[in-house]
This record gives sequence, C-alpha cells and structure tokens, in this order.
Amino acid sequence: MPPVVPEVEHFPVLKGKVAIITGAAQGMGKATVEVFLRAGAKVVMCDIKEKEGEEVAKDLSRFGEVIFVKADISKSEEVKGLVEKTVARFGKLDVAVNNAALTPDTTPLIDFDEDYWSRITDINLKGTALCCKWQMQQMIKQGSGGSIILIASINAFKPQPTMPAYTAAKHALIGLTKHAAMEGGSHNIRVNAIAPGAIYSDMSAAAIRAMRITEEEFSKKFSVLNRFGLPREVAQGSLWLGSDASSYVTGVCLPIDGGCLAT
Repeated sequence: MPPVVPEVEHFPVLKGKVAIITGAAQGMGKATVEVFLRAGAKVVMCDIKEKEGEEVAKDLSRFGEVIFVKADISKSEEVKGLVEKTVARFGKLDVAVNNAALTPDTTPLIDFDEDYWSRITDINLKGTALCCKWQMQQMIKQGSGGSIILIASINAFKPQPTMPAYTAAKHALIGLTKHAAMEGGSHNIRVNAIAPGAIYSDMSAAAIRAMRITEEEFSKKFSVLNRFGLPREVAQGSLWLGSDASSYVTGVCLPIDGGCLAT
C-alpha cells in the first residue's frame, strides 16, 4: 500500500510556461502533469496509451490547460510531431520531463532476453535521446532557453538483480544528461536528471514481484525512511528543476530515493 504523505502547497512557479511530459498516462508522469498544472504551466502530456492518456487529460483539466498527444518516443517523426503540436497549440516549449520508459527486464545478464533488451534501449535510451534532440532544437529556435529533465533511476548508480538492460540504459541516461547539458549551456538550456528510488507505482510493483520480495521488505531495503516514495514526491523534484528556482543547476542527477544512495 502507498504511504500517507501530507500534500504540499503549490505556488505558481511555472506560470506562463509550456511543458511536455512523456509517459504521462500513469505513475510519476501523471503525477508530474498534475503538479505542473497546479504550478501554473500549460501541459502537453504524451503516452503510447491513447485511451488512458485521454482520460487522464480530461480528469486533470480541472487544474489547468492540458492536452494529450499520442506518440511512440522511439520513433523520431512522432517525437518531432509531438513538439510541433505543442508549439502549434501553445506557441512555445519551455520545459520537458522525459519520463517514458519500459518496465525493467527480469532475467540475469547470462540469460538476458535480446528482444526485450532492444525494446528497452529503444524506449528508455534512444527514445529519451530523440526527445532531447527535438526539444532542444525547438528551444534553440526560440532563443529563450529552457529546462529538460530526464528520469533516470537509482539503478544508474546501484544495480539491482535481473535488470541488466534497464540498468545499462539508466546508466547511459546519466551520460546523456551531461552531454545534453554541455551542448545546451550556450543556449541557456539546462538539462538535468532525477534518480527515483522506491517509488510506489504499478511499474515498481511489477518490478518488486519480479524480484520475489514483499513490498515491505523492498521499502526497508531501499529507503532509510523505511517507506516508499510517492510519484508526486518525484514530481516535486521535476517542478524545481523545471522552474527558474534552479536557474544555475545543469548537468546533475538529483536522487529522490529516501536516502538509498546515501547508505
């Protein structure tokens, strides 16, 4: 069961900004849409799951202006189209949270599924790189800078059993973050990453089942706070990195992991 964590007050720190959030039909992506809307942003949410995405957009529209665009981020033309539709609707792009990812693999390296390895790297790595490519092109064209946030994982620092493809892709995202920050710096485009730890979601629940341990055992092992994090707690990190409050922060990875990497 998810923990009980008090809600926080939302200030309009993204007022006037336009954001793209991928993987937004559920979990951390959905939570980030809500947090960004509450903070004043106009949001384009993207996912491969069209029905679920449309339903989420309709539900969250009570918090602000939001539209859904279906796109497969592993396909360059669809990512380009996502950015173009964002600009056509809202006139610009200021912030992007590249959250879309596949569930971790479930086999050891010595017996990894080659097809699933390709799917994970296509989405979690190449897909995220394609998002950066087209988002940065648009931000450079605008000439007003921007902020891009990549969602990595504590797996990028602390590998877990039976997840070789997922771990490799998340490690690579840290390198991609640094490279993108280097390229974007002269254009005032900041690029950072977040490394979520034990965050309660459908994806994490599936990963825990694959590891054959209970949710209680998992949360105690991976958090000094002895609890799961909530998707909205990760969203708060994206909110800070996407806002002007982090204007001198780029090329870093922020762990939101309940202290997992500190031990």
